[in-house]
Amino acid sequence: MLTIINLETTDPAFNLAAEQYVFENLPKDRSYFMLWQNDNAVIIGKYQNTLAEINQPYVEAHKIKVVRRLSGGGAVYHDLGNLNYTYITDAGELETLNMRVFCEPIVKALAEFGVAAEINGRNDMTIDGKKFSGNAQYIRHGRVMHHGTLLYNSDLSAVSKALQVDPEKIRGKGMESVRSRVTNIRRYLKEDVPLYAFREMLLAFIRRGTESEEYTFSEKDLREIERIRKERYDTWEWNYGKSPECKIQKSARVEGCGKIEVYLETDHGLITDVSFRGDFFSARDPEELVPNFIGKKPDAEGFSQALEGIEVEKYFTGLTKEQLLNLLSGG
Repeated sequence: MLTIINLETTDPAFNLAAEQYVFENLPKDRSYFMLWQNDNAVIIGKYQNTLAEINQPYVEAHKIKVVRRLSGGGAVYHDLGNLNYTYITDAGELETLNMRVFCEPIVKALAEFGVAAEINGRNDMTIDGKKFSGNAQYIRHGRVMHHGTLLYNSDLSAVSKALQVDPEKIRGKGMESVRSRVTNIRRYLKEDVPLYAFREMLLAFIRRGTESEEYTFSEKDLREIERIRKERYDTWEWNYGKSPECKIQKSARVEGCGKIEVYLETDHGLITDVSFRGDFFSARDPEELVPNFIGKKPDAEGFSQALEGIEVEKYFTGLTKEQLLNLLSGG
């Protein structure tokens, strides 16, 4: 059974709280497909340093909300010309992230609408080589939440102005600018339709050939979503947090994984704290690795001891243990 949830609110904190609520609390004997829109917002990946990802003066001047999501990956800009979709279902044998299986229905729908889209890279969908969709996943307790953006008629100039682009990221992907590598779906459609009509077309395609039902949040659901919003997605602690005070900082961009930043604090020659940031994805939270590093020497031997018996791929999708050790031990 596929349960359709068509959200009407455009509050990014509420919508991300709704995703979490559906993932954690609604019956797990079915799958869910959600469609939703956010008013102007920058959505930050779970492991990113917020202030390093946004053009803060522009964001503040234009009253753009900044909200951190549960999944990894990079920062994305949302406005009312953008449509977001979410799949929540059993992970099955997906112990690591698999974007393609959830992107394919979108690509097939667009093909029916006359748009030739492709799945490219780790988590992108493109038209004529230009990105219109970024995707991310969150896997916990045998369930997967996959969500993605669909640039339909967004203000593409605001994308480059709101996001503080990392020059290393641009060189790594060979792109000249943010504007040159993104596009809107609307310009490629055989027949021009407004976003609300496109939304209905997409829903009709998703429902086709599948037993489905519509779900509207109850008053109890809404109270719980509001609680999650207030306690997490509407707080400075979650969305910005305190930037890690670090004495040792290491970073690298790894093909197929993304950018990883490691912040190490030491005292008396031993590691006292470690944190991981970046636009990578993970099937398990890297914070689980922190106790392994405490008390170890910040050298090749100490890092090897900390990662002994660890399946690094589960914590940093697309990264091998050798690659992580090279990053940690490098200058």
